[in-house]
Amino acid sequence: MNFSSRLKALRQRNKVSQQELADLLGISTRAWRFYESGDREPNLTGLIALADFFNVSLDYLVGRSDDTNKR
Repeated sequence: MNFSSRLKALRQRNKVSQQELADLLGISTRAWRFYESGDREPNLTGLIALADFFNVSLDYLVGRSDDTNKR
């Protein structure tokens, strides 16, 4: 699973709106939609914030692992 599809799946599984996550990162909802469509990716600070928010490892978030556990 790639980053954009994993991100969308995490958002939907956790029943969080695009607006809530955009607010968390300090971006517009349009920018968030670009993340979910794969047209853009967040910077490192944004990736860390998302991994912390969803309580998953960075490797899981970006699709390098199927193990959600943080180490």
